[in-house]
Amino acid sequence: MSEGARLLADPAEVRAILISAAQAGEAITYSEVLALLGHQFTRPKMRALCKVLAVVDDEAEERGEPELAVLVVRQSDRLPGQGWWIEGARKHGYAGLWEGPRAAKLVRRVQQQAFAHWAGRAA
Repeated sequence: MSEGARLLADPAEVRAILISAAQAGEAITYSEVLALLGHQFTRPKMRALCKVLAVVDDEAEERGEPELAVLVVRQSDRLPGQGWWIEGARKHGYAGLWEGPRAAKLVRRVQQQAFAHWAGRAA
């Protein structure tokens, strides 16, 4: 069975959703991504989406593109969930709290990299 067959969604489809968000200069919630994929939000679906996001970011890194998973945020505080903080924040040398002003500043900086890269650019 291929990697894609075990995932919640095709990484290329999720990548396209995230590139569209980046081109618009906006983050997107887990619920919004799941809805675009035809799923209702549940915690198990959100965790399954996180596995796809990891694939999307691994492929972006291979292409020399900025990460995209940082664009997927919780509705409550507009910050990424635990999965991004465990892997993504570490890549940026961040070891602080996963919420609050310092966390938000890091997220904004990393999101801006994706926004700047995809602004006016085709996928």
